[in-house]
Amino acid sequence: MYFFVGFLLILALSLCLFNHHRKRKIRKRLRCMTTEEKICLLQSLVEPFGYCYEASQDIFTTTLDAPQRAFGYTALFDRYAPYFGMVFDCQPVYFDYKEQTWLIEFWKGQYGINAGCEVGVYKADGLVAAAQRSRALFRSVSDAELLHISVQLFYKEKALACVCARHWWLTAFLMGRCCKPCGLSMKVVLTFPNRELLCAFTRALEAQYPDTYDVNLYRLQVCLSYKDCSLRRLSFFKRIVCRLVYVRDCILTKLFVWITKPFTCSLDRVLCLYYYLPRIFRRIFRDRKRAKCRRKSCRRCGCR
Repeated sequence: MYFFVGFLLILALSLCLFNHHRKRKIRKRLRCMTTEEKICLLQSLVEPFGYCYEASQDIFTTTLDAPQRAFGYTALFDRYAPYFGMVFDCQPVYFDYKEQTWLIEFWKGQYGINAGCEVGVYKADGLVAAAQRSRALFRSVSDAELLHISVQLFYKEKALACVCARHWWLTAFLMGRCCKPCGLSMKVVLTFPNRELLCAFTRALEAQYPDTYDVNLYRLQVCLSYKDCSLRRLSFFKRIVCRLVYVRDCILTKLFVWITKPFTCSLDRVLCLYYYLPRIFRRIFRDRKRAKCRRKSCRRCGCR
């Protein structure tokens, strides 16, 4: 018995020493790299997942040709998001334009170990009845239909990120940060190519979310603020699930920060994790919302 306990203690001590030595080598390796080398390496690692790193703000955002573009979007992704470790508020705006139903949606919340926001622009192959919109699959818009989007993300009135681009899915994610979705808010400016598309969107926005936006017809812009907490409208059971998922995300975030000590910026933390736990690194950047659905009920959304 004493021999067995002693063996376990020696094994645990050996693992701790090995772990400490390995992390020390990784820290030394990163400190020998220049910032440009780190950014170049990180970009090569995250671009296949559809993301890019913005060093000026220490955030991650999505690329225009991200592989997620082929999946499109459906409300089923939002419904099952908590089961994939994501807790967020969402505000979909459906409207009809030129014999097609469009969807412009806004998200803010906690995505695993990332706090962030999203703006997506999609459209269906034809007109979709209101009763079918929650199950219909919407495709991302073409390059010719991209909107100029500007997003500012705040947490309790403190600015966290600002991104601006012509895009179909503009995002901003802060890694290693935990924020309650109800404390996050977004200021979004959408620039439309013509007045007809702008008016179709604003009519739907007025019907669904009045008093949340301003319109500049001269510049063809819609400026809106998104502070609403849609999680409060969920059933009691789903609210409990979301709270548990949020607690889990906070624990994982603290674990991520602890593992990547003493680094403080996402650039160094992510590279440290890549060298230390490469499988966890790949799991973090995989978009689980658009991963192949194995749930029987998700087959309706077109995930094959």
